[in-house]
Amino acid sequence: MQKQTGLLRLIKAFGYSLAGLKAAFIHEAAFRQEVILSLLLIPLALFLGANGIERALLISGLFVVLIAELFNSAIEAVADRISEEKHPLIKRAKDIGSAAVLVALCYAVLVWLLVLWGG
Repeated sequence: MQKQTGLLRLIKAFGYSLAGLKAAFIHEAAFRQEVILSLLLIPLALFLGANGIERALLISGLFVVLIAELFNSAIEAVADRISEEKHPLIKRAKDIGSAAVLVALCYAVLVWLLVLWGG
């Protein structure tokens, strides 16, 4: 089979990305919660940020959380596909993915605190 290139490849890749977002939203409660929180906080960030850089920082923290959650959900899905029995390596992979989300959440909170009250 010939490898696709150009615009068709980009269109298909975009479709796969949308399918991934839809799957995460449908199957992952944490992702849904973080999307809702982001939808509430993004307008607030646009209002509270004093300039473009502050607004970008506030919003970037929210996107980092969503990205980390997507990776964490992907790791969990692959791990569960391999085996649902308890295994130390699967537990480690899931725990590390969860830690990535925690670090992202801490980053977002820190950015918000520094921008809004770090004066």
